Amino acid sequence: MLAPDLRRLLTAQLEDARRRGMVGPGPVEAHLDHAEALAEAVDPDFHGRFLDLGSGAGVPGLILLELWPTATGVLLDARRRRCSFLASAVDALDLVDRVSVACGRAEELARDREFRGLFELVVARGFGAPGTTAECAVGFLGQGGRLAVSEPPGGPDPSRWPKEGVDSLGLVGPDLRGSKGGRVAILTSAGPPGERWPRRVGVPGRRPLW
Repeated sequence: MLAPDLRRLLTAQLEDARRRGMVGPGPVEAHLDHAEALAEAVDPDFHGRFLDLGSGAGVPGLILLELWPTATGVLLDARRRRCSFLASAVDALDLVDRVSVACGRAEELARDREFRGLFELVVARGFGAPGTTAECAVGFLGQGGRLAVSEPPGGPDPSRWPKEGVDSLGLVGPDLRGSKGGRVAILTSAGPPGERWPRRVGVPGRRPLW
């Protein structure tokens, strides 16, 4: 759980993001609650390196960094305006020694030697359809790395993760965890990323694997 002072700091950052049009209407505290549930479902004591795919206003990446005080991370987003906001938030939260901002398309950065196959965990909330998210994420995962995707409200729905599609990416799962506060599908990489994935920029979104 977030300490009260950290919760206040993160709330201020998210309210600023909402004023800039980066966070939808409604209480920003709901984003903090959801990230807490996600962190608990994935690993309450995660201390490795993770990537937040499509970080936007830093949800859940910035919050996870505060919940996992020994973890390091990369916040990835394709939009320069959001990247600029993330860089300012990282500085304001005094996280510069633990996280960096990567501005670019996931399809391209997943093939960059600085990122490819080097993460123990990729998290994604609202990045895209399950097939699009999985394809864009898999290139960042090392063998045994995990992809944690925030699931929509309601009961667990394994049909979002068909075996044939998941297998084609070299992933195993899903392991569906969490509660009403935040559900997550966790898929595990069975080996290094296949050379085919991800496809070129825009293709995973236009022609998702499932």
